[in-house]
Amino acid sequence: MSLSSSSPVPVPRTAVPLGITDPVEKARAELKATLAAIEVKGNLPRRVANSTERNVAKARAFSRQSPAAAAAAVVVGAAAIGLLVWGAVRAYTR
Repeated sequence: MSLSSSSPVPVPRTAVPLGITDPVEKARAELKATLAAIEVKGNLPRRVANSTERNVAKARAFSRQSPAAAAAAVVVGAAAIGLLVWGAVRAYTR
């Protein structure tokens, strides 16, 4: 494949395509790109879901590579949460 191919390069949703000469069309393209960027940045539930999916995939890969270390991490995490809850209840009841 050569670098000088005539196929168009895909433009991301948050970018304005080059070569627009009409000012109205350019303003529309800029507005469309701006709204897409706001949606990407402002859609917190989607960002959290994507981040969660990435972290779950990493955790599954880690547990496949070293199951003993993954089990130890689960035990340590459970103990830490237990100590945190115990400390909070103890502080609350005093």
